Amino acid sequence: MVQISAFISALALPGTLAAVVGPQHSDEPELMAVQRRQGASYFQNWSEGNSNIRCQQKGNGFSANWNSKGGFVCGLGWRGSGSRVIKYSGTYEAKGPGYLAVYGWTKNPLIGTTRTPLATSQQLTCSEYYILDSYAELAPNEPWTKKGNFTIDGEGTFTVYTSQRVNKPSIEGTRTFMQYWSVRTEKRVGGTISTQKHFNEWKKYNMNLGNHDYVVLAVEGYTATGGSGSSGSSTLTLS
Repeated sequence: MVQISAFISALALPGTLAAVVGPQHSDEPELMAVQRRQGASYFQNWSEGNSNIRCQQKGNGFSANWNSKGGFVCGLGWRGSGSRVIKYSGTYEAKGPGYLAVYGWTKNPLIGTTRTPLATSQQLTCSEYYILDSYAELAPNEPWTKKGNFTIDGEGTFTVYTSQRVNKPSIEGTRTFMQYWSVRTEKRVGGTISTQKHFNEWKKYNMNLGNHDYVVLAVEGYTATGGSGSSGSSTLTLS
């Protein structure tokens, strides 16, 4: 049973909503996640295990500095609709497993690739997704299945993957859920990401989403199996 603790009282200012959220890349018991609502934007500072991450919101952007063996997500975005045209600029320098990506969760109704048999009898009631613009190392903890490629005019060419996490922590507790991935074939930092265009392409591979819970532009790091962690720095601004 995973224990989750949120240090909310110090952050819960008037007009601020704090909630436990975030991805789970390991089974370590020490998890901490904070998500704050400020106007129309959501700031996410999530970490687990032996994380050493400094994540700060700066106006309509954020900065992150890390040298970490645990997993973390630092990002800024929106609650609700995942259909966004996200424009951003900034810097991203990293080593080890981790990504610069648009990152989000969906839940309800039943989602997942109906052609993929469930590893357990548990229904797929939520999903995690990534649209990667850049990365240090691609070292997924679950096997990826390549689905195909597509090009978005003015935004790049992407390779599509799926993976499945079995009985892992999620935004709904311990669940079996799908992960959907678009990985840009040529890495970049800055530009436009039209999320709905990715969702439309995923549907062609029967990669169906549920209702969007939140979406953020984020940097993420974690420790792959047998690895030593990740390090780096990033400053990103939404425009």
